[in-house]
Amino acid sequence: SLSHTLLWVIVITGAVYGVAALASQFVGGLTLQSAMLIAFALSFSSTVCVVKVLEESGESKTRHGRLAIGILVMQDVFAVIFLVAATGKLPSVWALGLLALIPALPFIHRIINQSGHGELLPLTGFILALGGYNLFELVNIKGDLGALIFGIMLAQHEKSTELAKSLMSFKDLFLIGFFLTIGLTALPDMNMIILSLVFCLFIPLKAGLFFGLFTALRLRGRTAYLASLVLSNFSEFGLIVGALAVSLGLLANTWLVIIALAVSISFVFTSVVYRNSHSLYNKYKDAIKRFEKQTRLKEDVYPTLHNAEFLVLGMGRVGKGAFNALAKLGDVNVWGMDADRLKVKQMNSEGHNVIVGDGEDVDLWDNLDLRNVKLILLALPSIQDAINIKRQLTNAGYTGKVAAIARYEDEVQELLNHDIDKVFNFFTEAGLGFAEESLAYVDAPRA
Repeated sequence: SLSHTLLWVIVITGAVYGVAALASQFVGGLTLQSAMLIAFALSFSSTVCVVKVLEESGESKTRHGRLAIGILVMQDVFAVIFLVAATGKLPSVWALGLLALIPALPFIHRIINQSGHGELLPLTGFILALGGYNLFELVNIKGDLGALIFGIMLAQHEKSTELAKSLMSFKDLFLIGFFLTIGLTALPDMNMIILSLVFCLFIPLKAGLFFGLFTALRLRGRTAYLASLVLSNFSEFGLIVGALAVSLGLLANTWLVIIALAVSISFVFTSVVYRNSHSLYNKYKDAIKRFEKQTRLKEDVYPTLHNAEFLVLGMGRVGKGAFNALAKLGDVNVWGMDADRLKVKQMNSEGHNVIVGDGEDVDLWDNLDLRNVKLILLALPSIQDAINIKRQLTNAGYTGKVAAIARYEDEVQELLNHDIDKVFNFFTEAGLGFAEESLAYVDAPRA
């Protein structure tokens, strides 16, 4: 992440400075320092956009998804450090008292445990975030750092994921308000729109830098391609950096509006292009794989299936239930697959045959022995993922049966139209199973 930021700032500073010089009569010129600030602001990738895209595609736990989120975390840390340093304020002597937060961590975790799962949970999150912000401000430290520190302290809590999901809608709302505030600073004219489109021409370069660095670190071509593609947008954090530069008199309001327009356009670009990322990889995979290194990382070595007859994709509640039901048959060899390494490790420790894999990875299917597999069950929440995986299986020469789940009746028909052999309506089948189990209990002889 640091290498990408440094390379990006070096390359883009000159480009921004040149573009500003050509357009100086329309939007005002830039100093070299201001050009560096804009390049730095554009170096960030959007946490909101990337997480949203990965969650919608069900890829937040995949290899490239975890890589992208890790890069975003590092970028957010860089942004907060910059915001703290840019204010030029020295902490007061009372800042040493912040060390008391370490022994107070169990008490904070206890508060979260007592907040339940309803409205109190997001309210507790707000109190901790805003409290951390104001606590650091009291000792003359930028409040953003306080909010970040509190977030790090809560990350290891068992309810951290639930808390993050409960706050996500508020985060989206605040982001809309922030964009609205930026928009009120100046009315965009045609010159600003053109310049923002020029900035968007840097998006392929941003993706290319990420791809080059990832492949240099011996990541697989597909992982590098997907991660660099989803990280190729500009960030709302860049707007925060730009807004701070405007408040310090280092940047004109017009440039902040231009950055905001470029950020918005980049969101649209990522959402549209990433939707077709897997089909694009299938088309250009030979060209992409030429950049791979000969030696692979341990995590990128393809797993093996030993005489598997049934394969369950997705070890969530439905997938794990299907896996256990098949395993109870006794005379069949059942294997599972999931992109979450921690979940796979846990199931392996319980004695189950589960491998790490992304079902949409065509290279994975090309390297798996599927000759003995009779049935593949797609226990996935997204029907688009199921359709893509069915296509990958067909391309890999798989001739067995494929079953999938759906939540709505129209999804059932769509899956059947894409050659899925059997589709189970999740809610209908769950109700049927519940009724059958209940009737069996009623009909069972009493002791």
